[in-house]
Parts: sequence; structure tokens; C-alpha cells
Amino acid sequence: MLANPSGVRSTACYAQPSHFAFSGRCKLLSSFPNRPRFLSPKKTSKFCSLSLLLSRNGVRCNSFAVKALVEPEVSESVAAAAGGAGAGGSGLLPPVSVKIPFGDREILIETGHIGRQASGSVVATDGETIVYTSVCLSDVPSEPSDFFPLSVTYQERFSAAGRTSGGFFKREGKTKDNEVLICRMIDRPLRPTMLKGFYHETQLLSWVLSYDGLHCPDALAVTAAGIAVALSEVPHSEAIAGVRIGLLGDKFVVNPTTKEMEGSTLDLFLAGTDNAILMIEGYCDFLPEEKLLEAVQVGQGAVRQICSAVKALVTKCGKPKMLDAIRLPPPELYRLVEKIAGDELHNVLQIKSKIPRRKAISLLEEKVINRLTDKGYISIEGLSGSGETIQDLIDEEDEDEEIVVDGEVDEGDVHIKPVSRKSTPLFTEVDVKLVFKEVSSKILRRRIVEGGKRSDGRSPEDIRPITSSCGLLPRAHGSALFTRGETQSLAVVTLGDKQMAQKLDNLANVEEFKRFYLQYSFPPSSVGEVGRMGAPSRREIGHGTLAERALERILPTEDAFPYTIRVESTITESNGSSSMASVCGGCLALQDAGVPLKCSIAGIAMGLVLDTHEFGGDGTPLILSDITGAEDASGDMDFKVAGNEDGITAFQMDIKVEGITLPVMREALLQARDGRRRILAEMMKCSPPPAKSLSKYAPLIHIMKVAPEKVNMIIGSGGKKVKSIIEETGVEAIDTQDDGIVKITAKDLSSLEKSKSIISSLTMVPTVGDIYRNCEIKSIVPYGVFVEIAPGREGLCHISELTSDWLAKAEDVNDKGQLRLSRRALLPVPETSPEDPSSNPDVVVIADSGKASDEGAPQKYVSVPKAEGLAEEKIDRAKVKSSATKVASSSKSNSAETTLLPRKKVFKRVKKSGSKAVTGVSSNDGE
Repeated sequence: MLANPSGVRSTACYAQPSHFAFSGRCKLLSSFPNRPRFLSPKKTSKFCSLSLLLSRNGVRCNSFAVKALVEPEVSESVAAAAGGAGAGGSGLLPPVSVKIPFGDREILIETGHIGRQASGSVVATDGETIVYTSVCLSDVPSEPSDFFPLSVTYQERFSAAGRTSGGFFKREGKTKDNEVLICRMIDRPLRPTMLKGFYHETQLLSWVLSYDGLHCPDALAVTAAGIAVALSEVPHSEAIAGVRIGLLGDKFVVNPTTKEMEGSTLDLFLAGTDNAILMIEGYCDFLPEEKLLEAVQVGQGAVRQICSAVKALVTKCGKPKMLDAIRLPPPELYRLVEKIAGDELHNVLQIKSKIPRRKAISLLEEKVINRLTDKGYISIEGLSGSGETIQDLIDEEDEDEEIVVDGEVDEGDVHIKPVSRKSTPLFTEVDVKLVFKEVSSKILRRRIVEGGKRSDGRSPEDIRPITSSCGLLPRAHGSALFTRGETQSLAVVTLGDKQMAQKLDNLANVEEFKRFYLQYSFPPSSVGEVGRMGAPSRREIGHGTLAERALERILPTEDAFPYTIRVESTITESNGSSSMASVCGGCLALQDAGVPLKCSIAGIAMGLVLDTHEFGGDGTPLILSDITGAEDASGDMDFKVAGNEDGITAFQMDIKVEGITLPVMREALLQARDGRRRILAEMMKCSPPPAKSLSKYAPLIHIMKVAPEKVNMIIGSGGKKVKSIIEETGVEAIDTQDDGIVKITAKDLSSLEKSKSIISSLTMVPTVGDIYRNCEIKSIVPYGVFVEIAPGREGLCHISELTSDWLAKAEDVNDKGQLRLSRRALLPVPETSPEDPSSNPDVVVIADSGKASDEGAPQKYVSVPKAEGLAEEKIDRAKVKSSATKVASSSKSNSAETTLLPRKKVFKRVKKSGSKAVTGVSSNDGE
């Protein structure tokens, strides 16, 4: 909105009485530590520099006078105290500690304990979570601009949770995304409360000094920042506070703990003053508009309680505000700019295309600047009613300075050169630019309110034309191009395994991975400009997180879709609402990648003209749907809402005025719901439509469930086994979990099946009766052979189980947990039919621990084929009177061992109840 031409709006200022009173045009402020700072000594200022006012060697200032209001001894004591140390000896305010409500509990606010040299400092404690916030401002104002020079830094110290950084340097480094988001939540509600015309650079620093893992520091940090600014010298309109609202069942909870938030279906962060809402942000599980309004109402009540307590604290120990440092453009400049550019500016603002309109506005602005700042002065001829005011301003400037012709001030480094009255600067280029921007905004708002038409010809409820297409990028797993008016998003989806998940470093010291994340980029080419490319800006991180939270609610569970999902949204054109275009484009790209979404969602940005009286309206706030960039810059609200036809998944609202009320928000939410429904209908017309199936270039992921105690067999010693499986089969990754879940990621089906077979063999549990064929003999020992019945699974075929002949008892090695195998059980016997597996001499059978079963019970065997190279040798019949014992030798070894043992006797086990008879020993030579 236009700045008030009459000056600064009067607000409550908790200033302390000054010890000096002044007369004359030059004003000297208090010299005590809590005094407001001076403006920079520039000639353009109405206030002259103190160095020029003090009398030095005969140089006098006739318009300066000081009257002391304190006794000399008091002044001496103050001067003595100023040189002392400590809080009592430095003239600083005494420490103050108060408790203020914070939902269903209280937080402790302390000031004057830490950071006493800052303009304002606060230590806020919630449970064992402690946040320290300081506010400082520069002594000299910067050049005027169209935004308040505020910078916010928020940092979560790892020492707050009793740990150190995992990096090499063991200290906090690059700002994490979560810290950036909290910085934005601090900045956005503070900025609308700052008074225009204050150009001293202001820095707000916030640190988490202690974290108990239960009480979140973000809402505490926003509230602490609002209190620190209220206590400082920074001029602002109202104190702010921030709260979080959760929904547990049907009950709203103010500032819930981290454990309570685990079961919440709503995460709403709200900041505002005692009578208005300044910012909301959060996400929910398809919450209806009315339920969200109830949550906002609960949060506003909590904020009101905090702000009331903050006002009492500021009255007690707040510093005086630097209202004298506010510098606004001259009031008559607004009339001059509107007179010079009014009609032409009205026509230029009706150009529908963004780039031609921007260029036309730039040319017109340059024209106005040249006319009002030519050679540093303005010609006042022909401007009725303005000559007297301008001349008075020039006279004031001349009276404040001592002009020395062909000379200089005797003492000091300040040199004053002769200046002619004609070239006295009146309107600076910066002032003209600021006023031109506000006049443009005023004309745009008047056109919308009076004419009911926006710059592109739409009505307040209309949506810009929408087109969309999928499958643009053949090698990408999913892609979509979403275009709404002059805003365009290219969304690309990449699918991967757990190794592609984003790892998060947090204070809780809990390993956290994100299986879904959206990364938003806003290159300068999207607005037709040249700019620097580098790390993601805070705006890019904030917009990407908003779109990510909106889409996260429609994703399938990890069990149903075990992929890590990455969405990239590159803004290729921008003219408002690019984050909501990312929501629409991201939804289409996910469908094109074959992700089974719960439903489709869309996003829309809403605008607002709050005070329509000023522009010819009836005073009713005017809500705008699908705002453009110019409407965002000139409007009073940017309200982004994402969801489906019936519910909301994510939202974010920024206010550029001193807040809005619940009725205005209700109207905006209902109008946004109608807009989402229209956008979703247009997204259904996507051509070509989403593929809704996995791309052939997407990785294949197979999930297996094995016994938890078998997981170590897959991993092997030091991970050797799993690495060998990956190398042998060519799969990309094998991920194991302690609960027995195994995920295999592969590029093709053949490698996936091969690795699945190996893992199945490693983790299989043999049962009595299973038959294994084509097995390999791994080694031969005097007491038998070791046979690999499956990859990585070996068992002992004891020498007594190699043949049906009698053999001497060898050492029993079954105590080591190895499998006991039998070949003898499969050798043919007279009673065995050809169809029985035991009739095949080329298999080995696993017997039930080598023990004879009870007579009459069915016998169970696991048959294993005899390996190649199994040698048979006959024993001298004259000596042993029996057939030779069959001995197996490894196919990998060139040597074969022969064991000669005497034959004792042959016995038979006869079947009962129709079962087949099985002999324990049989002859090898067929006798």
C-alpha cells in the first residue's frame, strides 16, 4: 500500500524519559547508553551533524541550545558509572525474568542476563530447550530501498543435544534446510511490522543452546525474536509471537511436544500480533477448510495471550524506539510522480504480457527519474502550490550548515565546499524509485477494485489458461510440463533404492532418511533476466519444502511402493505462483513415473486487496485467485493452498499489511477450493497423459522376507558375502534390515532373479524329505565328504552314508551344527521300486540326523545328486569278502581318497502298512 504521505503512523512507543531537553531546529538526543542512534551526517538530512553544531575556535551555530535537566552531581555519578564494569556500572538495564503463557504451559523469558551490548537480547526457555536471540542495528543507515534491511540467522548448535558435528572440522558449517525454513518463519511475520523509512541495517541472530528432544525450538525462536525486537530500539508497530497447533483426534493442542506431534494429523505454525494474523504455514492430512479455520482461531488466541505478556515486559524494560531515524520521501513527491506518469502508467499496466509490460514500466520510470532528479534539483516553475514548501526546505538546509567560501573548518576533518542554492538536492533517485513503485501499485489496485479487471483482463475469480503434458523426457523415469499462464514448471521424477534417500542431520541424534524429497530451482532465465547461479537460495528451499509437503500426503506407503522418490521442479517461466505450479507438475510427473498415488492434488495462490475504500470500493476485502507476480508485489497477501477437491494438504500465507482476520481467511480458503477444483479438471486433460506405469529405465526392486537370524548369512563377515553376491549377479544394491526384510535393486530382471536365488539358498531351512540334485562335492575327508546342496550351504555326507555296505564308525562331526547327509538311503535295494528316489544312485539323501526312525514310521530323505568324479573301487573279495565301498572325490581336486573298511553284516528295515521297505546296507556290485 502507499505510504502515508503525512508522515509516520503514530504507535505506542515505550520510551524512557530523556535527561536533556532541546530547542531549535537541530535536536541532540540523550547521551546515555539507551539513547536512539543518530542519522548519518548527510546534507540531504533535515538534521545537521553534531560535529558541525559544536563551537570550535569561533565557529558558532546560532540555532543550537541545550538545557540541562539534571543536577551536576547526578551527571558526575552517571559519568563515573559509565566507566565502570558490570551491569551496575555500565548504565545497562537490570536483568529481568518473567514467565509468560505458551499453550498449556509457561516459558521463561530472561533479558539483561546475556548479550547486554545488543540493542535487544532474550533467552527463552521451554522445558530444557533454550533459545538465545539478539537484535543489533548499524550506527549508520544504509541507502534507502523498497524493503526493510533485516537479516535473520538461526542456528541449531549440536552441543545443545550433547553432541558434535559429524563433519571433519567438528563445528557447525553450512546452514541446514531446516534452519533455513525457521529463518524464514522468523523473518516473514516480523517484516510487516517494521515501519517504513527505517534504513539502519538490522540483524537478528538466534541460537539453540539446549535441546531436550521434547520441546520444539522453532516456535520458541519466533516468539523470542518478537520479544527481542520489541525490547530493542528498532521501530515497529506491534509485538509478535509464534505458536504451533497440532490435532490429536478431535482436540487441538497448542505447542505440542515432539511425541504428541507423532500422532497429529495437522502441523500448523501461526505467527501474529494480539489482534491479527501475519503468517501461517503447515501441512495436514486432507483437512477441510472449516477445521483449518478452527485451528487458526485456537492459535490466534494463544498468540494474543503471549503478546499481552510481552507488552507488559516492554513497558517495564523496553528501550526507546528510533522514530527520529525514519526517513520517508517528501509528501509532495507522490503527487508529482502521479502527475507526470499517471495516465501513461495506467495504460502501461494494462499490457497483458509480463516482459513487454516490465520493459514499458522501466522506460517510464527512467523518464520520471530524469525529470525529477536532473542535475540534483527540480525546477519548481509552473508547479502551483509547491514553491513555498520547497523553498522552506531549502532554507532549513542552509540554516543548518556553515558555508565557508574559499576556506575550511579550522579543526577536524570535515571539509565543506561552496554549494550553490540552485543545485541543492531535493529528490534523490532512490526516493523517486520508491514513490514510483508505490504509485504503480496504487494505480493497479484501483483498476482492479473500480474496473473489476486485472492486468491480463481476468476477473478476481478467474484462473489463467492451463496446459500440461507428460513423457517429455524419454530417459527420465517420469516427467511433466505444467503451464499456467506465464508460469511454467518442468517436473522430473527419479526412482531409486534406499541409498538414494536423503540423510538428515538433526539435534535429536537420530539417523533420519527421507524417502521422498522435492528440489525446487528458480533460474534467472525464468524471468528473462541475467543472474548468478549457485547454491539454492532461501526462497528456493522454502518453495520446494512447501510443494514437497503438499505431495507427501498422496504417496503410497513404503511397503506398497519400496522406492525412494526424488522430484525436481525447474521453473522455466515465472509470473506468480511457481511453487503451486510445482505441486501440479509434480503430481503429473509422479503419475507418469508409475507411482500409485492416493489421488491427484493441485495448488493455487490467492491474493488480497484489503482496504478497498481507498480505491473506490465499499471497503469489503477483495480476494484474487491465481495471482500474478505484479499482483503479489502490489497486493496485501500471498496465500498458497494445495489439496484435492475436498481437503487441504499444505498451505502458506504471508501478509504484507498488519494482519488479516478470520472472516477474510475463510473467504480466501473457500475461493481457493473452487480454484483447485477447476485446476484439477484441467490437469485431467493432460496430453499426452501420464503413463501410470514404471519406466523401462527405472530400477527393479524386489522385497524378500527371510528369518531375522539368517540376515547375517547374507551379509557375511565384514560384508564380504553381500558384496560378492552384488559382484556376481550385477545387481545395484542389496539392502538388509534387522527384521528380515531384504530389498534387491537391479537394472534388469535376470540379475534380480539370480541374486534372489542365491539369497533364497543362503537363507533356506532344509527339512527332512527335501531332495537336492546336481550338488557339488566341496571337499573329501577320511570320515566323509562335504557337499554343497545350495550356494553357500554345505553339509556332511558321513562315510557311513556313502554306501549301503557296512563301514566303520567315523568321528561324528554333527555337533558343529553341520547338516548330515546320506547317499546310502538312495541306493537301490531289492524291495525298492524304480520310482522311489532312493533307487537313483546319483543322488544323496539327507536323513533325519542319521538316526533310524521308529519301525513302521514313514521315512523322509533329502536326495542330492552324486557329483561327477565319484569313484568306486572294489575291495579284494578274498580279504574282506564284500563289495568295494564307494568313495567320492571332489570334482575340483585331481586326487581321490579310497577308504577300505571290512564289511560286517547286512540288515533290512521292512515297511509296514503298505510303506516301502528300505534297506540300510546293500551291495555295490549287484550281488
